[in-house]
Amino acid sequence: MNVFISGGCKNGKSYQAQRIARDQARGGDLYYVATMIPGDDEDLKRIARHLREREGWGFTTLERPVNILELTERPDVNLGGSFLVDSVTAILQNEMFTPEGEMDGEAPERVARDMVRFAEMTGNTVFVSDYIYGDLGMYSESTEEYRCGLAAVDRALAAACDRVIEISYGTEEVWK
Repeated sequence: MNVFISGGCKNGKSYQAQRIARDQARGGDLYYVATMIPGDDEDLKRIARHLREREGWGFTTLERPVNILELTERPDVNLGGSFLVDSVTAILQNEMFTPEGEMDGEAPERVARDMVRFAEMTGNTVFVSDYIYGDLGMYSESTEEYRCGLAAVDRALAAACDRVIEISYGTEEVWK
């Protein structure tokens, strides 16, 4: 079963996603697809916390900050396993904004297509995304483009997944 989880930052989405992915693995291969490229100490602390939370759960960590479909070509990855992609938010950021400071306006469409294709190829993936596009703040043009792009990627994944969950303020709402 493919599952899409969205919600506010630091609301327990990753922990819930880990539980779902582990339960879906049923003792088989269990993969954590790490997408974050750490940019500061806070990111490093979040990564350390997630590593601690996964200790003893049986996850094999696959670092894939861009081009998620490359995982489907690796001989050491069993596409019949259970996957946790954490997070859609980070992989879009990585693909949309290059280290050279360029913005790729086609990234949202490509990431949406690749994520949906990954879901189809694995059939057993939990996707985690941050709900960052609902507030009324004033942002730069590039940030607005990113927020709109993430909303488009999230809609594509929600449509493609069997189950859609929103986690906010410790409350879980199952939409599909």
